Amino acid sequence: MEEIAPAAVRGHSVVYAPRIQELLAREEKVFRVDATTVGVSDCDLMAEIVAARPVLETERSVYKPAAGAGIHHDSATRTIRALGQDVMAGIRTPPPPARGLSGAWPYAPTSYLRRWLFSSDPLPVSLLSKRGVTRSDTLSRIVDRAVTVWPGSRAEGGCTALAEQIRGASGTRDRRQAVALYRRATATLCDGVAALAGNALWLMGPAAREQEAARADLTAVLWETLRLLPPAWMLFRKGGDAYTGLHPEIRPTDSVALFPLLMHRHPDYWSDPLEFRPERWAAVADPEKTPGFMPFGFDGARCWAKHLVVPLAERLLTVAFDNRLVIRSPQQNAEVPLRSLLSVRFDAATGA
Repeated sequence: MEEIAPAAVRGHSVVYAPRIQELLAREEKVFRVDATTVGVSDCDLMAEIVAARPVLETERSVYKPAAGAGIHHDSATRTIRALGQDVMAGIRTPPPPARGLSGAWPYAPTSYLRRWLFSSDPLPVSLLSKRGVTRSDTLSRIVDRAVTVWPGSRAEGGCTALAEQIRGASGTRDRRQAVALYRRATATLCDGVAALAGNALWLMGPAAREQEAARADLTAVLWETLRLLPPAWMLFRKGGDAYTGLHPEIRPTDSVALFPLLMHRHPDYWSDPLEFRPERWAAVADPEKTPGFMPFGFDGARCWAKHLVVPLAERLLTVAFDNRLVIRSPQQNAEVPLRSLLSVRFDAATGA
């Protein structure tokens, strides 16, 4: 990763990938990213762009077409409900041994969450959410084929609601779509929650983590983390005539990149925008109605798992605190690489 001056955060530093750092240095709210892409961090223009047309299937991470066909609305709704059941059931059960949180973050908590929420699924379904499998295209294809022909007798029991959707699918294509939805939904949820919890731990700093008061309002901590280091830091919209009348910089051939990361740090919308201040959310009844704040998208394009992310991240942080998780970083630096999810990278170990 290319060296660049770190940005100070509560006595320690975050080292952004060069392209992210270039974006953070932008003062304009509408600017050209490259020859075919316009970047936007203006609150009102963002709302107009999102409202200009429905989100395309190919612009959604989870519900893009699978098995050669689009994902029907009913199937998407069933998946959201099934995932909600599995998360709520998981939160109520004892967590796995905390030693699973030791190691490289956010990878360690991602694997930990998958084990916590989906380990009850029998082989080969449980392999769908294993990081070692998801990182390999070849292994992913092999496991996908195995699950597609998985007999899934109802006598087996012990399945998550998501796995039940695979077992209950009729026909090969429906099964393939159910497999794709299982993989995408579990990965998106666990990756996003792990990134959010890791970002919160880093922003809180060692002193804050040691104080019992830090637990008093973890929800506020997570909302402030979503403001300063939102995992979903950029939303991409393919170009077209729907946007050309909204701003003179946007041409018919231009795609649009919406940057919550930049909007969340702009002084037009926030006082002391670079300060980590969870107390700013203490009296806010509905954070998502706050102007200049887009942690999960706008109406019509909101994250499908937004109602699960914060409670699960809060539960994960509680487990980390209960087991005295310590960030192992002598220089107090963390890297933020250029990835689809904005997440700091660090090593940690539990003290329990």
